[in-house]
Amino acid sequence: MSTEPGAGHRSTDDERLLHKLGYAQELFRGMGSFQNFAISFTIISILAGCLTSYFIAFNNGGPIAITWGWLIVGGFCTVVAMAMGEIASTYPTAGGLYYWASKLGSPAWGWFTGWFNLIGQIAVTAAICYGAAIFGTSLLNLLVDYPNSVGWTFVSFSVIMLFSALVNTFGVNVTALLNTISAWWHMAGVLLIVAVLIIVPDDHQSVGFVFGETINNSGFSGGNFGDLTFWFV
Repeated sequence: MSTEPGAGHRSTDDERLLHKLGYAQELFRGMGSFQNFAISFTIISILAGCLTSYFIAFNNGGPIAITWGWLIVGGFCTVVAMAMGEIASTYPTAGGLYYWASKLGSPAWGWFTGWFNLIGQIAVTAAICYGAAIFGTSLLNLLVDYPNSVGWTFVSFSVIMLFSALVNTFGVNVTALLNTISAWWHMAGVLLIVAVLIIVPDDHQSVGFVFGETINNSGFSGGNFGDLTFWFV
């Protein structure tokens, strides 16, 4: 039976590279390409960022903080992603950040990177769940008079955290399915919100307002710091 010319040679080269890195050749495809994309897209979570933190940026910087903050930070994040993509293509191994840091720097760099990444993952999980609790509690308060107190917000936060932990105990197939649903939900939701904001209002703000208007309700007013609070948002 014929095979593609060079396929065996490439396979041998790949195995040799992985063995040089200290790994046996293993590939577990529990998720497809779109499901892998869906994980990253869900973690980015445009809807979660907008719905749970929009008021913070608007009150402590205004449209200039939201517009320029998104564009500038998005540009920097793109550069970081491109750099990490180059490293990932060179070291296609499990472990991610801490392994790359160990190989490009030293085991000490890998140790610090791994722990900082773990702390960040824990913090961002808690932050997202807490943001969902704040938004959900406020929404339920409008719909069914759900108590909108600090205590009940914490109860909602705890329930969301427990639910997130429970979902991750069912294995990669359930997680992949939920991420796929989430990715489509995010894309449809963002398009719907943008369409409503364009079509429904009779009047829209000017370009100057969107790119230049500042609102400072942070409590820091006057002086250089008061004028630049939007940079810290």
